[in-house]
Amino acid sequence: MFAKVNSVAIIGLDCVPIEVEVDILGGMPNITTVGLPDAAVKESKERVRSAIKNSGLSFPRGHLTINLAPADIKKEGPSYDLPIAVGIFLASNEIKFEIESSLFIGELALDGRLRHTNGILPMAIFAKQHGIKNLFIPRINIKEANLVKGLTIFPIEDFNQLVRHLTKEEEIIPFYSEGIEDFSSKGIEYEVDMAYIKGQDFVKRALEIAAAGGHNVLMKGPPGSGKTLLSMAMPSILPLLTPREALEVTKIYSIIGLLPSNQPLIFKRPFRSPHHSSSAAALVGGGQFPKPGEISLAHRGILFLDELPEFPRNVLESLRQPLEDGVVTISRAQGTLSFPSNFILIASQNPCPCGYQNDPKKNCTCSSIQIERYQKKVSGPFLDRIDLHLEVPQVEFKELTSEKVAESSEVIRKRVQKAREIQLQRFKKCKIFTNAEMKNKEVKDFCKIDEESLEILRLAVERMHLSTRSFYRLFKIARTIADLSLSENIQKNHITEALQYRGKS
Repeated sequence: MFAKVNSVAIIGLDCVPIEVEVDILGGMPNITTVGLPDAAVKESKERVRSAIKNSGLSFPRGHLTINLAPADIKKEGPSYDLPIAVGIFLASNEIKFEIESSLFIGELALDGRLRHTNGILPMAIFAKQHGIKNLFIPRINIKEANLVKGLTIFPIEDFNQLVRHLTKEEEIIPFYSEGIEDFSSKGIEYEVDMAYIKGQDFVKRALEIAAAGGHNVLMKGPPGSGKTLLSMAMPSILPLLTPREALEVTKIYSIIGLLPSNQPLIFKRPFRSPHHSSSAAALVGGGQFPKPGEISLAHRGILFLDELPEFPRNVLESLRQPLEDGVVTISRAQGTLSFPSNFILIASQNPCPCGYQNDPKKNCTCSSIQIERYQKKVSGPFLDRIDLHLEVPQVEFKELTSEKVAESSEVIRKRVQKAREIQLQRFKKCKIFTNAEMKNKEVKDFCKIDEESLEILRLAVERMHLSTRSFYRLFKIARTIADLSLSENIQKNHITEALQYRGKS
């Protein structure tokens, strides 16, 4: 007695088809699971046995062999419970069922109920791409699968209900997915609005430029000057997620299991703020079965590193390649996986251990050796990948008590959105979306300047000892400033403003 059921495995952010084969032989009662299963898959035999019995069905006697093919791909997680249970039921009752156009996914509870299962969205996308029309999933995951148009979804409450459907006793009413044509991210509420941050106009302007061009930012200032608050306000001035970007972000969160059960689609750009004790694997991703890290969870959003020098040096160095490429590649003995990591880095730090170096009102208590050691915790190559270097001073009492309301995030966001639209039009024939993503060729093609501006740049490179990378990043910043000004060409004032945001090295 043999049966075969279609399922799917998630490898990185992609899916591969899995055939769950069940063969029932004579002999002593036993269950053997083969096909490189992890502990969660091996334990599924106990969940499946209890689920079948508690659903009022008889569990077959004899030796059961469960094969998850292809056998050279490692299988992990409890999502194979449902296809295994279906395979056992079909094999023991010799029922024929059309499996070619059906996919079964779900974790079983001991009483036969279907639990919430991670990764339903990428699995639904896989089904759509491979012409699989029928998707059998837990009812609780139906909103997530509905994001992919063109599928026939069978929402399952418990295993007994599925059995009645397979035996044609009681049909499960299918749900036809609608996709996200009516997607709208308007009306999102943000925790912090720029209108209620006192002072810091220079920093707000720099953050607007960073949001418009996708540039990385480092803020340096004494404790309590508002670095964290300004960073938290950054998502409120970023352009709204497009449907495509929302699906990209939601897919990552679905696989990790961080997608709220009542929120099938992520509308708001991510803001991730890992603690400085985080490991390199937690930040860039990894593990025996590699999973996305914080930089991938920040994809299309913000990665905020507070107290930058407190992060271990090796952790920060692991960010250098993702900052440059927008993707992180993780190599293991069994293969190489790539995760998207196109984020804006916002970092903050104090100027010294006590935080008051060069403060006009408070004396610094650090020795020169302490200051030098503290500042050397972050390497030059890492700092070179940051576009905007900002000094964030303490806010004066007069500004703190002022009744004046600053420019709101919504007003700033409209300017940023307009600049992003200009960039999308500019790069429509390229595979990039923002000025920060430009390579040297794009800089040469889209960042033309006159002789006077070129002379200013030459002097800046000589006096500020700028690297080649910093030189090209200046062009990118100036291009973004020009876009915010709705200027077709980069002007001298755009170059001079861009120079204000480079580090004083």
